[in-house]
Amino acid sequence: MQKILVIQTAFIGDAVLATGLLEKLHTSFPDAQIDYMVRKGNESLFTNHPFLHALLVWDKKKTKYTHLFQLLLKIRKNKYDTVVNVQRFAATGFLTAFSGAKEKIGFDKNPFSSWFTKKIKHVISDGTHIQHEIDRNQELIASFTDAIAAKPRLYPTKENFDAVTKYRHMKYICIAPASVWFTKQFPADKWISFIHATPDGVMVYLLGAPDDFALCEEIKAQCSHLNVMNISGKLSFLESAALMKDAIMNYVNDSAPMHFASAMNAPVTAVYCSTVPAFGFGPLSDISFVVETKEELSCRPCGLHGRNECPLEHFNCAHQITNEQLLFSMVTGK
Repeated sequence: MQKILVIQTAFIGDAVLATGLLEKLHTSFPDAQIDYMVRKGNESLFTNHPFLHALLVWDKKKTKYTHLFQLLLKIRKNKYDTVVNVQRFAATGFLTAFSGAKEKIGFDKNPFSSWFTKKIKHVISDGTHIQHEIDRNQELIASFTDAIAAKPRLYPTKENFDAVTKYRHMKYICIAPASVWFTKQFPADKWISFIHATPDGVMVYLLGAPDDFALCEEIKAQCSHLNVMNISGKLSFLESAALMKDAIMNYVNDSAPMHFASAMNAPVTAVYCSTVPAFGFGPLSDISFVVETKEELSCRPCGLHGRNECPLEHFNCAHQITNEQLLFSMVTGK
């Protein structure tokens, strides 16, 4: 039996996008043993995943490097035929290079790429060369599958869907208002203004991690007379994905919840402030919309990953977005 390990220990959105590789590998090699390595905290996304044999979890916060060497021993013991490393950082490059696998594949920007049996050129998209992240990832395995990338996918269980049944008693939208980066996050007052403009009879659920509760509560407090519920921190990752599946629209920043929606093929509207879809991380759902300022700004984009504050202190890339742009997707996409 062929044994394949895919490594993606970056943030949660990256781990979701890399599931496209799991889909493609299973389709191409249905009898293969496919394992997936993720960072601690992301593993619950892949509970009962139908194509995965095992999850390897790297705890980056506690005894980071001790655990890394323990993982290396486990990887070598598993005797993989192929290791596919989606990342460009030294730690996972080290695991790949010394995995003992017959085929060690990764991107050329990885510091350990000289020890890979196959290295693939990594190019971040720009305005002239637009390539989605799933297509970049697919190049890692194109030589033994094909050039067509599979979409990412998550697999909530029946229990996950049952857990959110109580929230599905009427038409609803989901809003995930938070982001790690300030310049990727549509401002709270803009979300509040949009919620006030939503049609009557539509429930609004505010989603996020426990750390996002305060932001969601701030938004809810300004919309207390409307059908708004803060369920930030109350749902697991897969329960959130299950709830997003049947929303009439999901509103997200350029952040992990967008990739949840893509992986559920749920309708999604992605709000881009300082970043742009041309970087290659846009929505993939059949019903998807991108909302961004209509005015061309010389300062946008100001970075690949966002910033802690607007460098020019005006944040026009967010403030110039209108309620009408957001409402258009709700009306058109339903």
